[in-house]
Amino acid sequence: MTQHYQPRFITFEGIDGAGKSTHIGFVADYLRQRGVMLVSSREPGGTSLGEKLRELLLHEKMHLETEALLMFASRREHIAQVIAPALARGEWVISDRFSDASFAYQGGGRGMDLRKMEQLEAWVHPHLQPDITFLFDVPLDVARARLDATRELDKFEQERADFFAATRNEYLRRATQFPERFRIIDATHSIADIQVQLAKLLDVLFEQSTVMR
Repeated sequence: MTQHYQPRFITFEGIDGAGKSTHIGFVADYLRQRGVMLVSSREPGGTSLGEKLRELLLHEKMHLETEALLMFASRREHIAQVIAPALARGEWVISDRFSDASFAYQGGGRGMDLRKMEQLEAWVHPHLQPDITFLFDVPLDVARARLDATRELDKFEQERADFFAATRNEYLRRATQFPERFRIIDATHSIADIQVQLAKLLDVLFEQSTVMR
């Protein structure tokens, strides 16, 4: 008998400066070493159209609801072109952000009515949710200190502390609402310690995903 894995959808979340991007490459390498075929992507973006929308979303000022709608428009394209086809092929997908980010940033940070966010989520991906979401959580002062001062910050990274406090709180609320898929990572720990924790969580996911043929 040969060991196979059911396809899984993994997302990475956290406020800007939480350090999640540091660990995406580690997770991708860890999965590949286990023989997993995978697609690594990001939001907003992930497709040709999505990357164009990303530039607008990160740098252009716009109405709150326009911002939310464009985020979900990019996501709809991302699902149609990247996520759904990969899962259908039996591949795993890892994505730097998904809909939890919209709830956190547009809902928490910007203050958009969460009922509207829920309607958009139900419209754009009614039957798709991540199998596991790694939420990298840090205090605000730590996150701000980690932002790369050598590059131009995008419009979200330039926001005030109260914006990020509200964004972080919404992330934590979502984690409480969906404890079955969220795994909160204390991102104040060392990179090595975090990767040990990620490896353990991935091993559990492997056990749950194993199919013998």
